[in-house]
This record gives sequence, C-alpha cells and structure tokens, in this order.
Amino acid sequence: MKLFEYLDGSMASFILTAMGVGFAIALLGGLLSPLVVLKRMSFVGQGISHSAFGGVGVAAILGLTAAGGWEPYAFHGVITIFCLLAATGIAVVSERRRESEDTVIGIFLVGAMAFGALLLHVRHRLTGATAGIGWESVLFGSITEVGEVHLALSWGVLVLVALILFTIRHQVIFWAFDEPAAAAFGIRTSRMRLITMLLLGVAVLASMRLAGVVLTTALLVLPGAAALQLSRRIHTVWFLSLLLSVVGVLGGFVLAVETGLPPGPSMVSAMILLYVLSWPASLWRR
Repeated sequence: MKLFEYLDGSMASFILTAMGVGFAIALLGGLLSPLVVLKRMSFVGQGISHSAFGGVGVAAILGLTAAGGWEPYAFHGVITIFCLLAATGIAVVSERRRESEDTVIGIFLVGAMAFGALLLHVRHRLTGATAGIGWESVLFGSITEVGEVHLALSWGVLVLVALILFTIRHQVIFWAFDEPAAAAFGIRTSRMRLITMLLLGVAVLASMRLAGVVLTTALLVLPGAAALQLSRRIHTVWFLSLLLSVVGVLGGFVLAVETGLPPGPSMVSAMILLYVLSWPASLWRR
C-alpha cells in the first residue's frame, strides 16, 4: 500500500499531520452533526462556509492575498472574522425576525458570495493584480497547505467545542428536540441558537483547509443523518456519529492517498457510502 510506503519515507511527517487534522475535524463534525440534523439546519454548513467568500473579497481589498510572509495568516484571519460574524448574524436575524434558519442562511449565503465577488472585481479593476492566494483553495481545500500550526489549531478547536457542548449538554439537547417546550421550562433558546451557530462556525473554519468550504457541509450532515438511521437514543446517536465521521474521513483520506484522487471529495464519498449502508440497518431496526 502507498500509505505505508509514504509513512516509511520522507513524507511520513506530512501524512501524519494531515491524518491528525483529518481526525480532529472528523470528531468536530461527529459532535455537531446530530444537532444540525435534529434542528433541520443541514443548509447551515453551506451558509457559513460560503460566507468565507465574502472574507476573501475583504482580504483582497486590503491587499492581504500575497502567498508569502505574514499575509496568509492575515488572509485567513479576515475569513475567520467574516464567518463568525455571519454565524452570529444568522442566529440573531432568525431569532429577531422569526424567520426559519434555512431562509436566513440562504440570504446570508448569496449575500456574502455576491459581496465577495464584487470586491474581487473592484480590486482587479483598481490594481489589475491577481491574488497570490487563490480563492479556489479556500472553497475546495488544499491538503498541501496543512501544517503543524493547523494541526494544533484543529485540536484546540475540538477541545473547546467539546468542553462547551459538555457544559450545556442538557439545555442544548432539550432545545434541539423541542424548542417551544425548552423555552417554557426557562431555557434561553436564543442563547442556545447563538452558541450552536458559533460552534458550527468554528467547526467550518477548522475544516476548510483540508476539506474546503464547499465540502465541509458533509461533515455536519452525513454522520448525524446516518447515526439517526441506526438509533434513536441520543447518547448512542452521538457515539455512532463520532464513529462514522472518523471512519468516513480517514477512510476517504486513505482512498485519496492510494488512488491519487482529491482528498475532500474522497472523504465525502466515503461518508455518503456509510450513509447509504445505514439504510438496510434502519429498515431492519424498524
């Protein structure tokens, strides 16, 4: 197998780093996916992730698209701020305007992409320069950019999200299953919505470098959807979601290494296969 050959050669450090990042984002997706599916917010990954395109436009206008030096860090910092602002905006607008999350997410998605496209066009007209950091690497991911810094950040984000979810686990589960009843029992549903959106935002940001924002949605939907096919007990669902997410991400990564296929689509394909395989198990359980 090529994977073992690489692990024995000069690419061992690179492969282990990429697998470490993949394991972290798999656990992130597995933790949050049941909430996304239960609250019918499957579109949220697309909404928050595509908001990154607006951040690309802002970074371009600020001249932060050079490929070397400190500018790549500033480039991704602008995207991070833009995505977190989008997540906060989705939570606030859906709460204040009494609109469904899907409606607000759709508005933010198209608005952010249009805003980013306009800014990129303005920058090109003003300077005639092309970006050193391509927006394609943001939208579709680039495993060649994964390094030790991103590995540490991915695991740091995972620990932070896990601690927050553990702290509010009772309230967030009640809110996910029955929001009106949770509000009647004194749970601040607006706070739960905002926290959930921000957690999803940081998960999307942690996943962008390896899987790309276009493909990150799969991490937030497929593990939870497959787990809910296999069980209705919330603790079992969470365990299965984590397991299926890890198997899908690492299995897709191995497939990419062995075949030379792009890693992001390979991981998504592996998770879709696991979801399809959950159907017969769901029929048997019923």
